[in-house]
Amino acid sequence: MHKLGPVGRADALADISRLTSAATAGHGGLLVISAGPGEGRTALLHAVADHADGFTVLTASGFADERDLPYAGLRTLLAPLATPSGLDAGDPLAAGLAALSIVGTAARTRPVLCLIDDAHLLDEHSWRAVAFAARRIGASRIAMVVSVPAGAEPPGFPVHRLAPLGPAAARRLLAAHAPDLADDVAGTLTEIAAGHPGALIDLARGLSPEQRRGYAPAPETLPPDSPLRRRLATELHTLPARTRALLLLAAAAPDASPDTLLTAAALIGAAATTDDSRAAEPFGLGDFAAAERRGLVTVTAAGVRFRGPLMRGVAYHEMPVARRRTAHAALAAVLEVGGARLPALLQRAAATTGPDAALAQDLAAAALEADPVVAAEAGRYAAVLCPSPAEKAGLLLAAARSAWLAGRPHQAGQLIRRIPAAGGAARVRARALTAEMSLPEGRPGARDVLLDVAAELAESDPGAALEALALAGESACRSGEQIRYAALARRVAAAQRGDEPPAVTLTFHHVAGLTCIADGDEPASFARLRQVVALADRVAEPGPLLRAATAGILIGDGRRSAALAGRAAVLAREAGASVLVPQALELAALAGMASGDYPAANEAAMDGAAIAGGTGQPILAGAHLAVLAVLAALVGDRDTALTRIASVPDGPSRPLCEWALALLDMVDGRCPAAAERLLAVVSAPPGPGSALLRVAVVPHLLETAAQAGMREALEPVAAAFDRWAGQTGQPGWLALRDRCRALRADDGETAADHFETALGHEGEAGFPRAHTELLYGRSLRRRRRNLEARTHLRRAAETFQLLDAAPWAEQSIRELRAAGERVESPPPSGPALTAQQERIAALVAGGATNREVAQELHLSPRTVDHHLRNVFARLGVRSRTEMARQLTSR
Repeated sequence: MHKLGPVGRADALADISRLTSAATAGHGGLLVISAGPGEGRTALLHAVADHADGFTVLTASGFADERDLPYAGLRTLLAPLATPSGLDAGDPLAAGLAALSIVGTAARTRPVLCLIDDAHLLDEHSWRAVAFAARRIGASRIAMVVSVPAGAEPPGFPVHRLAPLGPAAARRLLAAHAPDLADDVAGTLTEIAAGHPGALIDLARGLSPEQRRGYAPAPETLPPDSPLRRRLATELHTLPARTRALLLLAAAAPDASPDTLLTAAALIGAAATTDDSRAAEPFGLGDFAAAERRGLVTVTAAGVRFRGPLMRGVAYHEMPVARRRTAHAALAAVLEVGGARLPALLQRAAATTGPDAALAQDLAAAALEADPVVAAEAGRYAAVLCPSPAEKAGLLLAAARSAWLAGRPHQAGQLIRRIPAAGGAARVRARALTAEMSLPEGRPGARDVLLDVAAELAESDPGAALEALALAGESACRSGEQIRYAALARRVAAAQRGDEPPAVTLTFHHVAGLTCIADGDEPASFARLRQVVALADRVAEPGPLLRAATAGILIGDGRRSAALAGRAAVLAREAGASVLVPQALELAALAGMASGDYPAANEAAMDGAAIAGGTGQPILAGAHLAVLAVLAALVGDRDTALTRIASVPDGPSRPLCEWALALLDMVDGRCPAAAERLLAVVSAPPGPGSALLRVAVVPHLLETAAQAGMREALEPVAAAFDRWAGQTGQPGWLALRDRCRALRADDGETAADHFETALGHEGEAGFPRAHTELLYGRSLRRRRRNLEARTHLRRAAETFQLLDAAPWAEQSIRELRAAGERVESPPPSGPALTAQQERIAALVAGGATNREVAQELHLSPRTVDHHLRNVFARLGVRSRTEMARQLTSR
């Protein structure tokens, strides 16, 4: 029914579509749309009305000044049809029956859609008549959608609570209203609005041209003329003066405890906040009560939480500047007495006007020990207070790095823009930070900028140059850049003293390893990168650990790499470096996939996609979805793989999507198409994760090329893989090397020897081994060694069935039958569930629908249904209730 809709409201439109589809089939009903002020319920109803093709649409809105007019709302709703007689009698029962009769008559011609906005403001008579009719439309072609504020939902009807817009949806809404908005400004507005569509629109409309492009500071809250701000301010202004005074303090110190706020209020003095008869009374928790009753704040021992950041912003900015500075000064005094040094410094900074070099120095020193969110705020204040332009530049750069680590690249970008022209080396390092922030998004030119920075700082600041070279990473492998990278690395290496901390030594080895790759010296690169991995145990910072994890991937040690990446993710979480968490999880997923630990890879990629998507990093979320697509394609789950691929934006993750599509081609027997895709992946320019990708796809490339008659053309690729896999010394890669040798063998006996060697490597198991068993069994069957073939094909079928890789299990069974074995059905797999089935079963047992499970796990609904049937079969249950009971009793 709905062709279009408000940005980010797909779930609500889906619920309304189900309602209207049911009504069209003669099963009417009412749906309540619930949301706070300006959160989009009116816009949603307008969109529904505009695109309700095939329906007679009746609309009405509640108005506060019409609540005393009996049946005013009902008359408006039914005006296009007829006005029920007897409304003046004031009988809601008769009015409801009459309304139902009128609408029911119209519904015989075409279905009717009733849309009532602000239903809570309808006059009582109208609402009772509407509710009466709604309870009796179950067998008619009538759908009703009513909107009310959150907390005013009428009982007895299904409710859809509009959720805040996600970061991506918020960006789309801003683009629609301010297409020229700079990225970091859009990020700032998105953070202020916290998913509130009305706030986003008001914020965008209130920007000056300089603010839109980021050349002037972005607003801190809603503009004064914002209708939403006026509405929120009205709520605040009706509170008692003592309550407003406490809310100002709570807004100025959102992490302070109620006791701290009460002490600060006493310090300011009740006389300064109110002139009523209670002026001499001490402040107490009861003074929060009026705001709590209205749902504006929640007060606990941990602090005072506003209904949302918008309410907090309005509570703060509606107060005069002098009152705000007084509040900050009082909070600083109380916090300092309590030993909270950094919070006290921040409050002092907020209360200070003009430069203060001593306070700036204290803030900068305290920021070194703070988590990134607080460190960014401290650095920003320190820069404002610092009188020296050169020192100001360094403080702004440090604050920008902290902001980026905290997952606020928009704030980092604005801080970088404020670095003065006289910033010297800080401006150069700022270019490196800007490039570093864009690396996960695969923006062109980022690595070139890092190499430029390394060249500029090689002698004056070798530490920063070393960092830039380490970040440039795989540009060392790019055609035309190898010589430059190697030369720069040697210039920077000349500054190495030998007594550096382990993290710096690790980085020197990492850069040296990449230099050896640039020089084409593979043995030397392995030696250097193994030193990187060895040093990782002496390092406790997430950044260097990510380099060690990358080194582990480059030398083929997937298990060690996955462990290092997992440790980096934990440390990044603990340090508050939220931007590094999805990067670490991406490495963990890639390493898990490389080592054959697909469940662990799936877990890491699933978590990474959720974190990256939730923090507004769509490109990085797409990288995780691309890994998940490959994992789905490996087991032949076409629907899920295609669903995930469709969610991956254009950018650096497309080669992974091509790998996934090639795997689906392999499942379908389209080997030439698969080989063509994989050859494009191998020959593509380097990008994030491409070093692993270029070797990981080779076994599949050689397999499809052999069947497509392209074997000889790929001998250089095969030889390079052979050498690299031998250098790793890892059983998994050695097994794949021997499998590839078998596929390239000129005679059956040689191939059999290589297959036997591949299967003889210790620790090789799971899907890769099952695939080798299938290929070996197929080779034996074609040489008419059916008895031997059956053993390998049977093992392959059993493993594939256990891993829920149905297409591969079916291929194995077809080969078994061709080898003369009678197989009526797939081999039984026992009661154990796969990791994917465990997650699905747990979500379903918790009450999630199939559609909700599909959204949570980035699966297709068809795949969820398939897995759920298999779960029922494996557990021997016939319903969700039985399954939940059995899972609970484990």
